[in-house]
Amino acid sequence: MPYKPMVPCRHPGCPNLVPAGQKYCEKHKALHPEENRSAAARGYNSRWRWESKKFLQLHPLCEECLRHGIATPATVVDHIVPHRGDQKLFWDRSNWQALCKQCHDRKTRNQDETPTYHY
Repeated sequence: MPYKPMVPCRHPGCPNLVPAGQKYCEKHKALHPEENRSAAARGYNSRWRWESKKFLQLHPLCEECLRHGIATPATVVDHIVPHRGDQKLFWDRSNWQALCKQCHDRKTRNQDETPTYHY
């Protein structure tokens, strides 16, 4: 049975290869703790589920689709500015927006998966 090929470490500028399914090499894993923690450990617990449900009741339509004149039911509460573990930013309702899953996935793929690093 063939093996999956190694893939590049996703840390910017790192030439190391890692096994398929992993994102970062051992050297850079510590710089990306959010990738290794469970959703509950990152704050997406029962309180978040309760608060996001209330938020979606108040904001039932996808804000991104509305900008394009389309009324689509919102299913996800998104952090406009990724919180990256900052609890104050995580719970700041002015940083929340209601999105449909398709818009949320697009935003996450385009913005959140290419974070800006500060050293």
